[in-house]
Amino acid sequence: MKQKIMSGMRPTGKLHLGHYLGVIDNWVRLQEEYDCYFSVADWHALTTKYDKTETLQQDILDVVMDWLACGVDPNKSTIYVQSLVPETAELHIYLSMITPQNWVERDPTLKDMAKILKSKEGMASQINYGLMGYPVLMTADILTFNADLVPVGIDQVAHVELSRDIVRRFNHIYNTDFFVEPQPKLNNCSLICGLDGNKMGKSFNNDIKISDSAEITAKKVMSAITDRSRMRKDDPGHPDECEVAFKYWKIFGNDTEIETISCECEKGLRGCADCKRQLGAKINERMDKIRERRRYYEEHPEEVKRIIEEGSLKAREEAKKVLDEVRKIIRMY
Repeated sequence: MKQKIMSGMRPTGKLHLGHYLGVIDNWVRLQEEYDCYFSVADWHALTTKYDKTETLQQDILDVVMDWLACGVDPNKSTIYVQSLVPETAELHIYLSMITPQNWVERDPTLKDMAKILKSKEGMASQINYGLMGYPVLMTADILTFNADLVPVGIDQVAHVELSRDIVRRFNHIYNTDFFVEPQPKLNNCSLICGLDGNKMGKSFNNDIKISDSAEITAKKVMSAITDRSRMRKDDPGHPDECEVAFKYWKIFGNDTEIETISCECEKGLRGCADCKRQLGAKINERMDKIRERRRYYEEHPEEVKRIIEEGSLKAREEAKKVLDEVRKIIRMY
């Protein structure tokens, strides 16, 4: 019997290369070996964007289109929308009853989100109740399927550790071993910075979207930061000090290309503009089939909706089994 994996993303619009390289590409590999549940976490989106729901439905479709285009296969993985599995909400209530307040308050990701919200103009100084419960809802997402593993980056391990604490407390209080302690499965994925050298993000206007055309991608790559010390094309370069472009080459190029580019740059035989033009072509080569598949789903939104509905029904069937057992354990009516 395959181990279960649960992971998800908030629907914030069209995804970028950071999502593809850091998360989705890993999911595509994992689905060959594990029983995977991938959630579009629309309730989580409401924790910070409760007043900005105008595009939520389209954002959900865009996220799923990007997943499908990148190779997440609905015949191998369960793709579902969080709010279409209400069993998670009920489980969240039960878990919230046994989780001490100081446990969620110490969650580092929650602290970071609170700081970001408080720094934004017009935001109240107090975070809302939903955001405070974010770590418990995330635990409910995982336990809805009694998942064994949660694929995360090293910075998200604390999230999973809190989930493990909640599982141990639940099992202890109700004298059971029903819930397994979910283990973090560290992503061995490429991380990509934004075009300005900072973290890639839609709000920073420094991203390359999965859905961007070849022309837009090439244009964006030309704006990438390179070696700031080079003034002329034939100046000796410093690949390790190239803030963005050479980092991209390390992700999208092969060993021979990377070695050649580094050597030519150091000798002043490769100008930054030419280097970025070639880089843009290399990225487009990698993304060509993905874009083609995405265009197909853009032209067939009803197929995407069908995949969501079928996946959500499948997720509910599994979630109901877990929740029925939880209700028995707690001795609910």
